[in-house]
Amino acid sequence: MAYFPAFFKLDNKKILIVGGGYIAYEKLDHLLDFTKDISVIALELSADMKKLIETNNLSYEQRAYKVGDIKDFAVVIVAVDDIPLQADIFKESKKYNCLCNAVDSVDYCDFIFPSYIKKDDLTIAVSTSGASPAMAKRIRMYLEDTIPDSVGEFLKEMKKLRSTLPKGKERMKMLDEKAKKYIQGWKNGNES
Repeated sequence: MAYFPAFFKLDNKKILIVGGGYIAYEKLDHLLDFTKDISVIALELSADMKKLIETNNLSYEQRAYKVGDIKDFAVVIVAVDDIPLQADIFKESKKYNCLCNAVDSVDYCDFIFPSYIKKDDLTIAVSTSGASPAMAKRIRMYLEDTIPDSVGEFLKEMKKLRSTLPKGKERMKMLDEKAKKYIQGWKNGNES
């Protein structure tokens, strides 16, 4: 079954990462694009993981996961190779209404991490529902090369216009035409 694409606000939502290796580092690095309310529990940390935790002043406990650790979290990322632990945490997450992602174990996931592009206010997510993360990555890379860096400034301008113009069909039509012109300009090599 395919995953439903959605964008969630992570404001006031605590996130726990269980694990401290390379995959945990990748998940932490992506999450930091959207929130800093992240805690980590791991027996050991990779050098990159340790640096990210220190640089962003995140909470870290050097120990094994214990039952109940997720009770105050909205989201848990289980980035360990221990499949029975992934299954146990996933089962426990239902008790606390905590969304769970067990890395590389879709049976223990409420959601998956898409490949994504983030340029200022623009976020584009690409997913193959786990069928081929490599293909999702390649499509993301293609789109990333296609979208100009000026998109952030354009979106700031559009946001300002939306907040100052009265709502209605005229505003929608004008903003749609402006977006159409911008995209046509970047297709023609003129980003303005």
